[in-house]
Amino acid sequence: MRVLFRKSYKQDIRLFRDRTQAFWYLLFLCIALAAPLFLDGYFLDELSFVYIYAIAGLGLMILTGFSGQVSFGQAAFVAIGAYAHTILLSRYGVPWILSLPLAALITGLVGLAIGRICGRMHGLYLAIATLSIAIVTERLIGGGGDFTGGHRGLPVPGIDIFGIAIDQSWKTYLLNLALFVGAILMTRNLLRTRSGRALIAIRDSEVSARSLGTNVAFYKAYAFFLSAVFAGLAGGLLAHAFYYITPETFGMGESIRLLLMIVVGGIGTIYGAIFGAFFIVLLPTVLSWVKVLLPGAIATSGGFDSLAFGMILLGFILFEPDGLYGRWVKIHHYFNVFPMYKRRSFQRQKTFLKTERLK
Repeated sequence: MRVLFRKSYKQDIRLFRDRTQAFWYLLFLCIALAAPLFLDGYFLDELSFVYIYAIAGLGLMILTGFSGQVSFGQAAFVAIGAYAHTILLSRYGVPWILSLPLAALITGLVGLAIGRICGRMHGLYLAIATLSIAIVTERLIGGGGDFTGGHRGLPVPGIDIFGIAIDQSWKTYLLNLALFVGAILMTRNLLRTRSGRALIAIRDSEVSARSLGTNVAFYKAYAFFLSAVFAGLAGGLLAHAFYYITPETFGMGESIRLLLMIVVGGIGTIYGAIFGAFFIVLLPTVLSWVKVLLPGAIATSGGFDSLAFGMILLGFILFEPDGLYGRWVKIHHYFNVFPMYKRRSFQRQKTFLKTERLK
């Protein structure tokens, strides 16, 4: 068992905990870069979806996992990013290299406005508010007429960066991988800054954070802004992956999928967003295998996938609230301390530091 002793405050704010962690990150990056050499186009496209959903998941993780604000409206931000990017490309002729960050910025400003409005809401009230925002956004896009394409949708132009057409699976894969790595580095950097620590303090106890001088309203809106920026970036990439976007693409089902992703992966951790992205991309394939074994009336029913998503979400909340990453931590700890492992090591304890009960 390896124990890391901290000897200075600088160790707490390093981008990577130690050289071993940096080595593993570099190793996985090398494997990901080599993937086009031994995987065909289908698997590269699937991995591209994983990277895109992981970017959206990191945004939702900042909002829900790190600042403690439950949101059912992440799909609305993804939709705004996708439509803003597509409209800038097709209607205004903005170059791709500028269109994507502009779409992310526009989405972030919308998220900032929503964060200022919803900053005083908590729990169920915030969840209902963000749910209504997702529904209203879908309706507004559908009623946008020729500007948004209405319910007919919009075709998405191809990717062209400085005259280089990104029109092959391996090129798209490497582009999505680069943006995914950038999103991870930005998130890790956020957590070691004053802003990241403030978000975590608000999540753990808003009353305590306010009593220590943290500007709670500002940082809540800031979390919405960052979450929307990540979602807008993912939306722009997702538009190219779909080739054609409609309002129904970003409906309530997509919001539930995104929330399911971080809960199943492990809420409150960067790794949880990555594990959850793999899970959410592979889940439709697994469900298609399950449908073959079910009676025809059940397998062909329209709500089967939504029911499956809901049951999986409920199961993880009840039986494995720490998600897939939490299960991995337990397995890792088991082999580290074997044969001295005890199940009580991970038994949930009551805390007396939660001052939220004073509300």
